[in-house]
Amino acid sequence: MPAASAPAPTSAPAVPSTPPTGPAAPTAPGKPATPAAPAARRGLRSRWTALAVLSTGVLMTVLDGSIVTVAMPAIQKDLGFTPAGLSWVVNAYLIAFGSLLLLAGRLGDLIGRKRMFLAGTGVFTGASLLAGFAGSPEVLIAARFLQGLGSAMAAAVSLGILITLFTEPRERAKAIAVFSFTGAAGASLGQVLGGVLTDALDWHWIFFINLPIGLAALALALPALPKDGVQAGPGLRAGADVLGAALVTAGLMLGIYTVVEVEQYGWLSAHTLGLGALSLALLAGFTLRQAKARTPLVPLRIFRNRTVIGANLVQMLMVAALFSFQILVALYLQNVLGYGAAETGLAMLPAALVIGAISLGASAPLNSRFGERNVLLTGLALLVAALGLLTRLPVQADYVTDLLPVMLLAAGFGLALPALTALGMSGADEQDAGLASGLFNTTQQIGMALGVAVLSTLAASRTDSLLSTGHSRAEALTSGYHLAFGIGAGLLVTALVVTTVLLRSTRRS
Repeated sequence: MPAASAPAPTSAPAVPSTPPTGPAAPTAPGKPATPAAPAARRGLRSRWTALAVLSTGVLMTVLDGSIVTVAMPAIQKDLGFTPAGLSWVVNAYLIAFGSLLLLAGRLGDLIGRKRMFLAGTGVFTGASLLAGFAGSPEVLIAARFLQGLGSAMAAAVSLGILITLFTEPRERAKAIAVFSFTGAAGASLGQVLGGVLTDALDWHWIFFINLPIGLAALALALPALPKDGVQAGPGLRAGADVLGAALVTAGLMLGIYTVVEVEQYGWLSAHTLGLGALSLALLAGFTLRQAKARTPLVPLRIFRNRTVIGANLVQMLMVAALFSFQILVALYLQNVLGYGAAETGLAMLPAALVIGAISLGASAPLNSRFGERNVLLTGLALLVAALGLLTRLPVQADYVTDLLPVMLLAAGFGLALPALTALGMSGADEQDAGLASGLFNTTQQIGMALGVAVLSTLAASRTDSLLSTGHSRAEALTSGYHLAFGIGAGLLVTALVVTTVLLRSTRRS
């Protein structure tokens, strides 16, 4: 199997190259030579400041996805949501975010990634204020949709900006590790923060917390991110594919809506099959359009790179499986063991800490020494072990002996995500960087939607079946969670196989 080619530099390195050895050029009398090192350090500082801004943006996105989960009972009680309506607090965000990422990524390539990031962060921050003041289910759901829109605009171009800023392999590996840490640990930190804010104040503050973060990100992004004069594309008139944009956005939105509604309608219902078929038809029409369009929204050349295809497929499987860890473990702690919101968040904290330690401290040197593919395989193996242990959880589990080892094995996510991110962006050059970033984020959201639909439906079905035969509620819930954990482990094993077959070995740098 041939080795994967290294990502082509997408912009000139910001750090000046070392001058060749030999006699120094004479300087004008009385004018000392200006050292290059301070300029190099300033360039490096500016790039890491830009990385901090991008990481702050992804932190808001990830926090918002997980911080809501532990506050759902309080939101339902305060606003009077029905059980079916409550799911739309999550679904509205998921549908907007997942369906608009590709479009936002391509628009960022065409009109400027900095413009798109600033606009998205502004929309998200404003929508968070609206969500915090929401006094009815309708207003909260609308605000969540707008949050998803803003998240899609900012997240779709973040990786594209990152890979154009960091062109040297070692620096890029470190930058991706920091960026991935924010996403990996942010989900668990969101559960902690959501529990503490809900118990100490009220659920409104899980949205108000985004305001200072968003305003700080906007203030820092203006001077820190590279100007669109350097990165901007040909503009909407030269590069827009309106028909393609309509087809892919409608197809993804309808597809994600169909998946998240499976729990209510069932997989074989006319509702699911009909809307699913329509979604596939729209996406097929989009593919045909891209093959013929003069300026396609998604140039099909990006799918010729087997590493990009494999990385996105592995991500869908991994994220779908890890829904069972992030969400179902929290539900097990609350519904079976009787933990409160803050206790649940603190119980998940070791996972966030170990993910952060691994992704920040170990992933970059490991990727450089052993290659992203090998590190990814190791991370996936650890995650399989974690979900395997979860399938054996007793009804009355002891945290230290039954759950803490699982939290520590979550280190696999800290290994897998940075490696997977690097692989997913490895085939993108500068003109397609926003597109590759949008595609990578899109498959993440599709995986999450599938995880929500498949694993929660199977767990609920097993639980209802056991309740009808006289089992206790705790026993029925635990058995349902066991089934979901087992299916999640199977998805991760499939991801291991896909990694072995499709992803190419990377060169050690």
